[in-house]
Amino acid sequence: MEESISLLRKLKETFQCSEVDIKTYSPLTLAYIGDGIYDLFIRTIIVERGNRAANELHKSTSRIVNAGTQALMIAALTDTLTEEELSVYKRGRNAKSYTSAKNATIGDYRKATGFEALMGFLYLTDQTDRAMELVKIGLEKIAVEI
Repeated sequence: MEESISLLRKLKETFQCSEVDIKTYSPLTLAYIGDGIYDLFIRTIIVERGNRAANELHKSTSRIVNAGTQALMIAALTDTLTEEELSVYKRGRNAKSYTSAKNATIGDYRKATGFEALMGFLYLTDQTDRAMELVKIGLEKIAVEI
């Protein structure tokens, strides 16, 4: 049986990406990729729950992929995080962003940015299983149905 290769490794090999020290990435860069990874997780879960109209898929995703829900999730996860994960979250939360969410408080937006930075960090350090575990725990703790 062939050993599986992570999506990250496959992308790096296919597109000949050089290795970069993760500590050189700004927290907003981590949040940028983390936003996409979290969105992909939720979209995948929703699509796997059944074929529906694109509009319904979007509404289901938007209920979960937003600053308010992400702020609730990170609050529920804080006691589950390692010291390193908590540090990454705090760096993201405290980063000076020049944008804000349309339908969220500044506090929720900053917490969501920290959550996204954590998701980005876990993805870029090839800890996708841990990222998925945290999303699962977070969704269960805040009782969000997908």
